[in-house]
Amino acid sequence: MMRHGQSMWNSAGLFTGWVDVPLTNQGIEEAIDGGKKIADFDIDEVHVSTLIRAQMTAMIALAQNNHGKTPVFQYGSAAAKEVSENEARMIEWAQIKGESGSQDILPVYVSWQLNERMYGDLQGLNKDATREQYGAEQVHIWRRSYDVPPPNGESLELTAKRTIPYLNEQIIPQLSDGKNLFVAAHGNSLRSIIMSIESLTKEAVLALEVPTGVPIVYQFNAGEWSRLE
Repeated sequence: MMRHGQSMWNSAGLFTGWVDVPLTNQGIEEAIDGGKKIADFDIDEVHVSTLIRAQMTAMIALAQNNHGKTPVFQYGSAAAKEVSENEARMIEWAQIKGESGSQDILPVYVSWQLNERMYGDLQGLNKDATREQYGAEQVHIWRRSYDVPPPNGESLELTAKRTIPYLNEQIIPQLSDGKNLFVAAHGNSLRSIIMSIESLTKEAVLALEVPTGVPIVYQFNAGEWSRLE
């Protein structure tokens, strides 16, 4: 798994959350460097959030991979409920025809459950100015506590309520089948997943830092996780 590289709002010191901003040049370089570190991994599936900074990170990192697979974004079923006409057309028209195009495909699945923690009323605010307005201690509580959300936003606890089911239902079954997966997401969505994988306490997870653009590799075997250094 990999946290996205530096985004434009990371660089500007703004709370981002679900605001959909791209990577900076530094973020692109981080994704390249991270991709080179896992260039020899033969990846079978990719899971990304709906946000462009995670998707950019995944595609740039995968461009460094040595196995020559082509990442192809997967779309849902046209028979699903509440699918718009344009979505149904995308599902139908994005189908691959012929054996040549179907070879060496690396499926990419997009999920909102992997999105960053939603920062509510803080999204778009300058972090330093917010500290001056509300106090550094209050902002620290909003950012780093487990169960205290920012105004109209999500806490890490609430974020975990969507990321952990995704881990259990979409990721672990594929790992159990022997597949290698690459997950590109965000600081807090990955913190909540790592909390589950490593059985961290609510107190321990507060000190967990997930660096940008650095691969974190786990092995899943017979229901047990081990981190590979």
